Order: sequence, then C-alpha cells, then structure tokens
Amino acid sequence: MDCVKIGKLISKLRKEKNLTQKNIADVLGIQNKTVSKWECGLGCPDLSLWPELSAILGVDMKPMMEGEITPNKPDNGNIDRIRFYVCPSCGNTLVSTGSASIFCCGRKLERIMPMDPLTSPQITVAEIDMDYYITFDHPMTKEHYISFVACVKSDRVFLNRLYPEQSPTCRFPITIGGKLYVYCINHGLVVYENL
Repeated sequence: MDCVKIGKLISKLRKEKNLTQKNIADVLGIQNKTVSKWECGLGCPDLSLWPELSAILGVDMKPMMEGEITPNKPDNGNIDRIRFYVCPSCGNTLVSTGSASIFCCGRKLERIMPMDPLTSPQITVAEIDMDYYITFDHPMTKEHYISFVACVKSDRVFLNRLYPEQSPTCRFPITIGGKLYVYCINHGLVVYENL
C-alpha cells in the first residue's frame, strides 16, 4: 500500500464531503490525530476501519486501498448505448447510457446482454388513452417472472418494475418507434424493436 497516495485520496474525499478530520475520527472511534497522520502519508488505516471509512467517504474500498479512483469517461448520453444491470443480491435494476462501473450490494455488476429473441414471451399491445397497454404471455411465479420492462425512445427511458404474482402487464406513453426491453429472471433480457 502506498500510504502517501492513500492519504492524499482520503484528504480529497473528506474535503469533497465537507467533513473535518474530527468528524471522521468521531465516527470511527479514533483520535483525529490518526486521520491527520493518514492524510500526511505517515500511515494507513487499520484493516478493520476500511469498510466504515469507505462508507463515510462514499467510495468503494478497493480503489481507496489503491490510492486512486479512476473516473469513468464522460457519458455523452447516447440512448442507443443503453445498458441494464440487475443486482443478484437485492434485485435492483440499474441503467447507464454508456460504459460505467456499476456497483450494488458491494459487487461490481456486469451488464445484461440481450438474448435470442426466439425465447421471448408473446406480447399484446393495445392503445388505451395516450398509452400503450402491453400484456405478456409469461408466468409470474416467485421462481419465474418478468422483473422489469423498459421502453426506450429518443432521450427517454420508461422503466416498469414487475413482481411475482403480479399481472404481467405495463403501460407506457405512446411513442413512435423505440425499443422495448423485457427482463425475465430465468431467460434474461429480450429486445423488441419498433414498439
């Protein structure tokens, strides 16, 4: 471990959060002189303090221990590059419009790649009021269900979460064109072109 690099990073992150050395020391149950030593590069945090320190500073532990955080390239917002991620622990659905480092429940998530459309559930689309009303021919049991449906058009993402034992239906504003992304927990992600 490079204590000088780690100390500079801790100092930078602490200042970004508008925290004092004493604020961090109080939460960790240590003396503020200890935090000062870290920031001067005269030592590194004890291994037992890293999880709580990373939570306080809002940064993943691994890059903190390496002493540098590599920023993502700026996202130019190209909706054609939309990517979906699902946490295997809590089931959260996360979205990006470009390459990103996405973490949930302490794990780095991999993007979900679209599957062969031959495994896709049959859908029925009806226009009701100003919305598409979409029905899926798909089971909705705890072991096999559609977790989310997203309608992506132009610069917008409309995301509907679905849950076991719920009706496999959703509504989206009527748009011309666009893609429909459907994620089944067993079969993966399927894309329907030109909704």
